[in-house]
Amino acid sequence: MATDSPSPPEPTRKLTYADYAALPDDGNVHQLIEGVLYVTPAPILRHQRISRRLQLPLMHAIELTGLGEVIDAPMDVIFSDDSVVQPDIAVVSTQRSEILDRWIRGAPDLVIEVLSPSTRRIDARLKRDLYAGYGVPRYWIADPETDRIDLYVLEDGAYRLERSAEAPGTLTVEVLGVPVTFDLTFAFA
Repeated sequence: MATDSPSPPEPTRKLTYADYAALPDDGNVHQLIEGVLYVTPAPILRHQRISRRLQLPLMHAIELTGLGEVIDAPMDVIFSDDSVVQPDIAVVSTQRSEILDRWIRGAPDLVIEVLSPSTRRIDARLKRDLYAGYGVPRYWIADPETDRIDLYVLEDGAYRLERSAEAPGTLTVEVLGVPVTFDLTFAFA
């Protein structure tokens, strides 16, 4: 006599860029990390203010001087067929402009993520590891909960904390060979 036993669960299929591109525009942020889809709500206003206020000095120092391009979300950064993310800010030097197409195809020179409650784990761990694995030389994390920005540099395939800065105050750091000053008091206001 045959018994009805539950069949083993089907293995979860890794999603690809084709699956990602077919997703509906539902107002959420979709990101594909090693074949797994992560869906988070659109960022809140404070998140967007911080992102824009960090982007502004980069635009003046990098883009307006012809050293590179500063790109804000939403913009796909395609690392592979199963890893597509949307960092808050990406900087690509003119020497590496070949990675700029309809999207960014490859590792930007700098990626900045502004943490949100819904993205904290993804940005601080999963995307950090993904960026390191694909050779993004510099990764910055801005944390609205602490009004702090952590600057990481890639060394031997892993990120090392280069420095941190908190509001109130300013931060001057070299980006693509030029000093850029951020007013953190304004950025985190």
